[in-house]
Amino acid sequence: MRPLFDAPPLIHAFDVTVDLAPIMEMGAGRAGKRRIIPIIGGTVTGERVTGRVLNLGADWQTIWADGTAELDTRYAIETDDGAVIEVINYGRRFGPPEVMARVAAGEDVDPSEYYMRTHCRLESGDPRYAWINAPLFLSTGGRRASSVVISFYQIG
Repeated sequence: MRPLFDAPPLIHAFDVTVDLAPIMEMGAGRAGKRRIIPIIGGTVTGERVTGRVLNLGADWQTIWADGTAELDTRYAIETDDGAVIEVINYGRRFGPPEVMARVAAGEDVDPSEYYMRTHCRLESGDPRYAWINAPLFLSTGGRRASSVVISFYQIG
């Protein structure tokens, strides 16, 4: 059966490398193992946005019993032309147990071996970046030993 509507296009907005401090383990919570991963910097590259990730924010994770990581991040980008963009990402990371064990050990695992997707809300008060305030964004990414790499796509 054909869907009522075609899938919306995805428009690449920018890529981010987020630098991370060591994981702060919180222990067991109501929904799983809790941890905080401080965001301490990074870079932003792309045709529409370039700049740096500011040294503030964190990823507040819950690790479910099946190993799925629920990702809940908030941080800020400062563009090369001086605007500040708030980034709020919520999503999931999961995969085969042996692959996720390699990710947890800090190995550089090809992101095609596991699933890491988020839906994103971006916001800026700078009129030059008003275009990011209304649309929805999706991202796909991968975890490295001390960073996360993410590609952001505007949903057309």
